Amino acid sequence: MPAAVGDAGVARDHAPGLERAFAAEPPEGELPVAAVEGDLPLGLAGTYTLNGPARFAAGEVRYRNWLDGDGMVIAARFDEPASEGGAGVRVQQRFVATRKVVDERAAGAALFRTFGTRFAGDRLVHGVTVASPVNLSAYPFAGALLAFGEQGQPWELDRRTLATRGPGTFGGAITAATPFSGHPKVDPFTGELVTFGVSFAPREPLLHLFRFAADGTLLQRTRQPLPYPASIHDFALAGRHAVFHVAPHLLDLAALRDGATVLEALSWHPELGSRLLVLDRAAGRLVADVPVGERYCLHLLNASDEVDAAEPASRLTVDLLELDRPIYDDYRLPDLFVDSPAGRAVRYEVDLAGGRLVARRATAELGTVDFPTFDRRRATRSNDEGWVLQLSRSGERGRKFFDRLLHLRWDEGRVAGAWTAPEGTYFAGEPAFAPAGDEVGGVLVVPLWETASGQSSLALFTAGDVGAGPRATLRLGGRMPLGFHSFWNAAQPNR
Repeated sequence: MPAAVGDAGVARDHAPGLERAFAAEPPEGELPVAAVEGDLPLGLAGTYTLNGPARFAAGEVRYRNWLDGDGMVIAARFDEPASEGGAGVRVQQRFVATRKVVDERAAGAALFRTFGTRFAGDRLVHGVTVASPVNLSAYPFAGALLAFGEQGQPWELDRRTLATRGPGTFGGAITAATPFSGHPKVDPFTGELVTFGVSFAPREPLLHLFRFAADGTLLQRTRQPLPYPASIHDFALAGRHAVFHVAPHLLDLAALRDGATVLEALSWHPELGSRLLVLDRAAGRLVADVPVGERYCLHLLNASDEVDAAEPASRLTVDLLELDRPIYDDYRLPDLFVDSPAGRAVRYEVDLAGGRLVARRATAELGTVDFPTFDRRRATRSNDEGWVLQLSRSGERGRKFFDRLLHLRWDEGRVAGAWTAPEGTYFAGEPAFAPAGDEVGGVLVVPLWETASGQSSLALFTAGDVGAGPRATLRLGGRMPLGFHSFWNAAQPNR
């Protein structure tokens, strides 16, 4: 493994063996449950879905960034009938068979430039964008499972087999050229899917807002001018508003067209300032533009817009993770997070009538934190707690990976609980809250990976007491990739 070298010389390796996660493709198909430690919560019924990069080589080209890997979707179904001696859980995983994957496998070579890797003769899609590896998230919606990537068309999968059906078009409303993000939000109260995309034209950068009915019909698409061509990865959805943390992480489209990778075309300009852009969810018009300092946000947790009876002006609450700078440069393989930025959980309160920031509450510095999750039944509504992954050796130079789970109180600005994985074990994707079983307050489904054995597992935590460690662990007979974003879909009572 190459040593991580910095200004202070050779850095210490805090994650020995991590390179094994990127050396070979995980197997497709079913991952048997080899053993169960502890007791599964009674009544736990639903599907944990995870998407993440799993293919880091094409022909002789080795990818150099964690975001480059082609997507693999994992589905762990806890609503399967238990067989004799079995756990009642079925785990499957399959690659998203995008045109990029299919064409490169047929050619036996890399064909398309990626987020962080370029090579002689590489291609862009339509000459303006990289081919999405569709590796960020997967959501059940309108009868299908949709796999999403950064700034690209989603792909439709069969919900039972995970077989790729083809590109998702939402009835022809979306094409391969449509700006479309990898972070949609599904409103649990209306069934709508809301998402966005960014057009990076330097003279007229635009934020596109999309709203789809529960059956997949496009209800509205609007465009909002941006102050600069900002790379926006995520947003938060409230009952009546869509909220964007716009930080000056700028994409130079000309550099990309001239041969740069997306990573090389991005630059950080904190002097321009960050802001919250608040759009009317139904009309797409700008409601507020609020300066919020000079920091960066990769992921938001939630937002709510509720009227204070004693003060008729509408108030907006936004919960997010704030970092000192962008983090994509720390995704370099195989030495991830050598000198990654510090972060904290932040709650903003905005007076929408006055277009001003009312309050900011933040935890103490948490080091590098990411992949926030919460009880999605509270999406768009008031919510005070969530869970995130942390690098326990944050602040120390050297390769590291996520090995600590934190329970956070956004309303109180504090850490309510923490669990650190055993040495050599890492979190293999975003946790998901499952409102089920005999646990008051629900459980967290969390994927783990052990470097020494190469074994993956699914750990179940009592959501309100993560410090007690897993109440049950399902050891799998195969390896899952180190994934990105998850979703819990509760089983329907009549299934």
